[in-house]
This record gives sequence, C-alpha cells and structure tokens, in this order.
Amino acid sequence: MKFFRRHWYNIGLAVAVIAAIFLVLQWNSMGILQKVLLLNFIAILVLQFEEYGFPGGEPAIMNIALQNSPTPDRYPLNQNSAMITNVVAGYTMYLIPVFLPDIIWLGLAPILFGMCQFIVHGITTNIKLKSFYNPGLGAVTLLHIPLGIYYIYYIQSNGLASVWDWIIGVVYMLLFAFVIVNKMTRTWLADKNSPYHFAEEEMKRFNVQEKVDKARRKN
Repeated sequence: MKFFRRHWYNIGLAVAVIAAIFLVLQWNSMGILQKVLLLNFIAILVLQFEEYGFPGGEPAIMNIALQNSPTPDRYPLNQNSAMITNVVAGYTMYLIPVFLPDIIWLGLAPILFGMCQFIVHGITTNIKLKSFYNPGLGAVTLLHIPLGIYYIYYIQSNGLASVWDWIIGVVYMLLFAFVIVNKMTRTWLADKNSPYHFAEEEMKRFNVQEKVDKARRKN
C-alpha cells in the first residue's frame, strides 16, 4: 500500500497507455460515446500525472499557493488523501461510464467535471502563481475541454440528452466535487500531523515555493 500511495499517478499513466492501446485496437468496434468517454478517462489519468508526476507540484500548489498551510508537506492535502481522491475520481467517476455509455447523465458528470477544472487550473492557480501555466492545465485545455465540447455537441445534436440527464448529471458532478474533492481532502482526511507526508521531491517539483515567494513580492 505504501508503494501505491507514493506512485499511484505513475501507475495511472501506465494504465492510460494501456487504455490508449486498447482504444486503438478496438476503435472500429466501439461507439462514438464510448470512444469519447474512454478518451476522457485517459485524459484524467494524464492530468493527474501532469499534476503530481511531471512537471508535478500539485501538493505544494494546494498546500502553499492555495492554502498557506503551516505544515505544507501534509496539510490539508496529504499523500493518502491525494491517492484516495484521485483514484476514486479516475476509476469510478471516469471509468464506469465507459462501460455504460448509453446512460447519458453518468457520462455527462465526468465530462462537465473535467471541463470545470479549467476554473482551478486556468484561472485560480494562475492568479496565485502569476503565471500562464500550472500542472494540469495542459490536459484540461488540450484534452478535457475539446472532448467535453464534442461530447455535448454529439448528445445534443442527436437528441440523446433529456432535461433529466442534464439535471442529474450536473447534480452528480457538484456532489462529487463537494463530497469527494472538497470534504474528503480538506476535512475528513486532513490532519496537520498526518503520517502520510509528501516526499521531498514531490514538494519541490515545479518550483512552487519560489513562484509563490516571487508572486508575493510583486504584491
């Protein structure tokens, strides 16, 4: 478990590669919605690796840039809560719809969630760091948003989404964001004395501390 807690995002990237190979091999036997949803699953795994692996820096961004934590290597985000939140997101919210593509609200929720991550990566974090890029923004802009636009265009133009699909999909997405991402990360699994601290190299990626110090001097 210790190994997985430390390397879940590296393992996720390997899963993304396997999923991409499967997609290529099965392309002609899959429907449009299933293809898009599998690509969306791949996208979230790529985003997670971009955040935590390369260029990385998400632990420091969350705990230093966005939270100004007294113990930034473990609070409020720690290695355990990061693993649980992201694995639950990647392998339940994003993967399950691949096998049930005709349940529109089930696929719509992760599609919307992926697109909405632009608010954090494209606006909030860039303002805090006074930059044009932060880890995760690449996957959001190059993968999640184009996939989301196409998915929404497809279901609307083909009359596949009812009003209830939209209502349930949006509610599911908001509940997931509040319960799993917000409450689980910042309250239930948060501990200033957590034994699940991030490794030193994880905290140093993307030179977040230097960027934060520079941004604060400008202010």
